[in-house]
Amino acid sequence: MGEPVIAEKRPAVLELEPGSYWWCRCGQSKSQPWCDGSHKGTEFSPIEVVIDTKKKVAMCQCKHSAKIPFCDGSHKNL
Repeated sequence: MGEPVIAEKRPAVLELEPGSYWWCRCGQSKSQPWCDGSHKGTEFSPIEVVIDTKKKVAMCQCKHSAKIPFCDGSHKNL
């Protein structure tokens, strides 16, 4: 698989309501950290994120986290 585009070198810290979200894996979405379909025609596909209870999360935007789709600080080494 090729390298994703680094959307930002910092996480998106969000308070999410319960529900299903689609995290952008390719880095090309204009709706970061969420998928807007920009991956079409590439080898990438979004990852479904299911939130059971309202909570604050740090979503990876560098696309290099070992804990995808959540930030693990990998952006500090890019």
